[in-house]
Amino acid sequence: MSKPLLHLVFGGRVADPRQADFVDVGNLHVVGIFPNYATALKAWRGASQARVDEADWKYVVVHIHRLLEPTPLQRMLEPDRRDQATPPTKPKAKPKTKKKAKKRSSRR
Repeated sequence: MSKPLLHLVFGGRVADPRQADFVDVGNLHVVGIFPNYATALKAWRGASQARVDEADWKYVVVHIHRLLEPTPLQRMLEPDRRDQATPPTKPKAKPKTKKKAKKRSSRR
């Protein structure tokens, strides 16, 4: 049996329907958590169509499985782990350069 890829479907009032800035996060409507994207998409469609006349409502599907098991590249790019991705290196010391002696001109 394959591992379920969890998806969360929720929605609420948004300031701008083109973005996901929810106005009142205390009143979000959580539709549910689903074992695969197809089921989550069905639930998202149903919830979205139920509020089709309310332009200030938006529903989204969140891929929870991506948050729970990030790929190595995603782990490296996370801000709190970025410093751990590459070990710190010592700054290279500047090579000492000898000052060249000024040549005296032979003109008199």
